[in-house]
Amino acid sequence: MAMNNGLRSCASKFLSSTESFLPKSVNRGFHSTGVKKMGGGHGHDEPFYLHAKHMYNLDRMKHQQLKMTLGVLSAFTIGVAVPVYAVIFQQKKTASA
Repeated sequence: MAMNNGLRSCASKFLSSTESFLPKSVNRGFHSTGVKKMGGGHGHDEPFYLHAKHMYNLDRMKHQQLKMTLGVLSAFTIGVAVPVYAVIFQQKKTASA
């Protein structure tokens, strides 16, 4: 029993002495750097630029019909051309092997 108490007291003394070597404040959470502020000379005022009232009004867009037609046509063309090219490429690769 005395041996057990002696080991406990030695262990507690050892732990208390090693605690002084460890840093007192430890932060284990996620952290990130601050948001970079856009300084002067960039040509816009950040809060108004990010939250402009009419930023996404498509009905006020200049040349709306042309831009929307070209956007839809290009998206459709890419969506068709990439798989067709992939199939042709795969068939060429298989035929040469």
